[in-house]
Amino acid sequence: MVSAHLNTSDSADNPMPVLDWTHRLTQLGPRFFTRLQPTPVAAPRWAARNESLRAELGWPAGIFEDDHLQAFAGNALMVGSDPLATVYSGHQFGQWAGQLGDGRAIWLGEAASAQGPQEIQLKGAGRTPYSRGGDGRAVLRSSIREYLCSEAMHGLGIATTRALSLVASPEPVRRETIESAAVVARVAPSFLRFGHFEHFSAQGDTDSLRALADHAIAHHLPQCQERMQRWQGNAYAALLDEVQERTARLLAQWQAVGFCHGVMNTDNMSLLGLTIDYGPFQFMDGFDPGHVCNHSDHQGRYAYGRQPNVAYWNLYALAQAIAPLIDDQPMTLQVLEGYKTLFPQYLGDAMRAKLGLTGSLAPESEREADWTLVEDLMQLMATEKVDFTLFWRQLSHAVVWQSRATTQNNEGWSAVTDLVLDRPRLLAWLERYTARTGQGNFAAMGARMLRTNPKFVLRNHLAETAIRQAKVGDFSEIDTLYNLLKSPFDEHPGFDAYADLPPDWASQLEISCSS
Repeated sequence: MVSAHLNTSDSADNPMPVLDWTHRLTQLGPRFFTRLQPTPVAAPRWAARNESLRAELGWPAGIFEDDHLQAFAGNALMVGSDPLATVYSGHQFGQWAGQLGDGRAIWLGEAASAQGPQEIQLKGAGRTPYSRGGDGRAVLRSSIREYLCSEAMHGLGIATTRALSLVASPEPVRRETIESAAVVARVAPSFLRFGHFEHFSAQGDTDSLRALADHAIAHHLPQCQERMQRWQGNAYAALLDEVQERTARLLAQWQAVGFCHGVMNTDNMSLLGLTIDYGPFQFMDGFDPGHVCNHSDHQGRYAYGRQPNVAYWNLYALAQAIAPLIDDQPMTLQVLEGYKTLFPQYLGDAMRAKLGLTGSLAPESEREADWTLVEDLMQLMATEKVDFTLFWRQLSHAVVWQSRATTQNNEGWSAVTDLVLDRPRLLAWLERYTARTGQGNFAAMGARMLRTNPKFVLRNHLAETAIRQAKVGDFSEIDTLYNLLKSPFDEHPGFDAYADLPPDWASQLEISCSS
């Protein structure tokens, strides 16, 4: 347990949790934020409390007592917190949008934890000076999706912000229709985005830009100190290099699990390489490289297959922002070239792992041959829009079955061949796969694959079911999904229906930027 404890404020009627705060961000000064308090929300009630995350962080169990609901709703302040909203700008759908800022997220501060300092935000806690006319609220629908998906990503081993609690309120919020409000308490080592740097660069404020970069290096990305040796001692080139590698790793992980972010604007890109801002996301059902999960993305800019290139575009925007600090254009471009090498490597390793193949140090010829195997399979899956998650999980089970069989035959592959129409084409691929791996390796391979290819992901229809129940005051499905998604590789007997093909009505769901 870290040095964090529960105490009460001076008001006995409204006890607040007390953590050990540091607030290093505030040292940057008022150009970077505006201090303000959250706006109270009507009649809050707990919708979800993330006990696992609380325990991981070493925060006191009593933090989730009913007496502390008001703090997580934004109706009262945690003792020692220093609420503020930060300012940032960014590109939205490829166009410069100017100042954006934390329009509805109130930063409470930075608290000590067993995993190092963690910043805490209340998303949906009311208007800020950067709300651009918005109401500063988040709706229950999107808040449930963020709460569940951030924890689902963590369960998959993918870098992400985390959700500590979810508070619901009957307070009406107007979007396309009238919805109810909610507040998510989310945590991360830092919520700095590409857009924070774009903001000061666009203003020509090099001093603030440098102060922000120095803050990020000193407090969040100390690895840059070692990377400086690659870039002639240039700390800001090292910063860009660290960010591009983290982004390359993140995008490879997204692609490998069929995750579509939906709105990869530069202000939604984390400096730490975290998945951030869960809006119109989706784990694909039927595999389609051109799939667009965001109903508002009319041009398909953020289609699944375009995400890796969009990430590079966003990195280029970040590079332009900090170019005055690097002060060496050829070096800046050379740093960005790293993404073009690292992303294919990370994706190749991730996809080879899904096939049970290991060894990032494998010879290049072997890696190329494996990638051809991957590409041919993905082309078949795309042709028939095979269910992405189910196929990989069934392939894992089929490999395990083959490892135990006394005789080998095509029927042993039925778990996967039953998912496609062109069975001969898949069987031909499976022959190549078996020739590459060797039958004797199947036992170890299958075990690895079952820890790589999840059984459970947050499909849209699962989230929708939880949302519909929550709208009538039943939050139990949130807990059910949370328990499945925090350990998505386990079998969870009795819950197979949550891993089945989606129902027909799921294809009619539309997810937009509205939240």
